[in-house]
Amino acid sequence: MPLGDVSSTYTDIVEVVFSSTIAGKAWLATGAFALAIVQVLTASRMWGKLRRVVPLSFTTARRVHRWSGRIALLLTLPVFFHCVTMLGFETPDARVTVHAVAGSFVYGVFAAKLLVIRWKGYPHWVLPALGGSLAAVLTTLWLTSSLWYFTNVRFGF
Repeated sequence: MPLGDVSSTYTDIVEVVFSSTIAGKAWLATGAFALAIVQVLTASRMWGKLRRVVPLSFTTARRVHRWSGRIALLLTLPVFFHCVTMLGFETPDARVTVHAVAGSFVYGVFAAKLLVIRWKGYPHWVLPALGGSLAAVLTTLWLTSSLWYFTNVRFGF
């Protein structure tokens, strides 16, 4: 199947729910960003912080952390597909340049975090540093895309 056919099919699927592919990307990224906040809160709870703010047991916090991460990753995949296959790496202004650079790092940081989780001998600071880096990259991506879209183009589906 040629790339044009895949792009057209993707656009058709997204536009069943959203008014445009850009609106779909903005809302999917917002969902992933919201789940990144859940990730930070549940990770903090698992590391013994925020017990009063996040009143979950360790087991429940871990379960919520894992599932919110999985869902966040799934929400980013259509956004990634559109950005890479239809837009590519562009640098027309500072906002788009920052977005493109952050987008280039997001899955690398995610992969590093998953590799470290499986490694039992890492220093205690590595996993929170990678998780915080991933949250920071996702926040940067959201600020330079979805927030910009909602405040400069339109707020809606």
